[in-house]
Amino acid sequence: MSTCDLKTAHLLEKATGIQLIRATGKNHFTFPMMMDTSPYDNNDVRLAMKYSVDREQLLKTVLHGYGALGNDHPIAPVMRYHASELPQREYDPEKARYHIKKAGLEGHIFQLRTAQDLYPGAVDAAVLYKEHAAKAGINIDVVIESKDGYWKQVWNKKPWTACYWSGRPTEDFMFTTTYATESAWNDTNWKHERFNKLLVEARAELDNVKRKRLEMYVEMQQIVRDEGGVVIPIFGDFVDAAKNRIEFENLSGHYEFDGSRCAERWWFA
Repeated sequence: MSTCDLKTAHLLEKATGIQLIRATGKNHFTFPMMMDTSPYDNNDVRLAMKYSVDREQLLKTVLHGYGALGNDHPIAPVMRYHASELPQREYDPEKARYHIKKAGLEGHIFQLRTAQDLYPGAVDAAVLYKEHAAKAGINIDVVIESKDGYWKQVWNKKPWTACYWSGRPTEDFMFTTTYATESAWNDTNWKHERFNKLLVEARAELDNVKRKRLEMYVEMQQIVRDEGGVVIPIFGDFVDAAKNRIEFENLSGHYEFDGSRCAERWWFA
C-alpha cells in the first residue's frame, strides 16, 4: 500500500503480519507569498507569517507525527548540505505581532487560499494556521478553492496559497526548480542577486567540503529562510505498508515505495 492514510497508519502497524515502511523524505508543505505583490513585498509581513505558525502542532495534527519540522527553506534534514546549524524557527506570537505592527498592518485581513484534497490535511493546516496567527493579532481568511484548476488558476497566480513539493534529489535541483529567478515554478517571484550568484557558483565548486565550509548552500538556505517569501513549517515522511515477508534496506526518501524502485530493490524473505 502506497501513501497510507496517516490518521489510521498506527492501526495498520498493529495488524498481524503487516509492517509500516517509513522513509524520512524531502516532501514538504509550503505557503508561498508573492514577493512582488503588496503586502508580501514587505519582509516584516513575511517574517510575521513565519513566526505565527505553530510547526509542532501542524506536525502533530496534520502529519500525526510522521515527519519533521521545517525551517522555512526547502532543503530537507536528510539532504547532504542541510543547514542544521541554523536555529529552528519557533512559534512566537509576540515576534509575529512585533513584525506586523512594524509593517503597519495591524487589523489587515490576509487571504490564504487552499483546496480540499490538495494534499491530506491541506485545509486543516490552513485553519490551524489561522488559529495560531490569531494569537498574534493577525487575521487570516482561509479561502477554500476548487481543486479543479487550482494549479493553473490559483497557485502561482494568487498572492498567498498552499502548496507542497515532493523535493528533489539534490540541493541544486531543488533550489533551481523553485527559487532561481528564471524558473517558471518560482511561486514567490523570488529575485535575489546574492542567492542566484551562489546558486551558480555552487554548481561549479568541486570540493564538497569547501562547498559546505564556504557556506554556499548553507548561506542560500539562510537567505531563503530569513528573506524569502515561503513559509515551510513541516516535512512529511513517506509512509507505505506491506506484508512482513517483504524485506529491504537503505530506503530512499525521494518518493514513496523506496524512491519508486521497490520492484527492483525489495525481496521476499
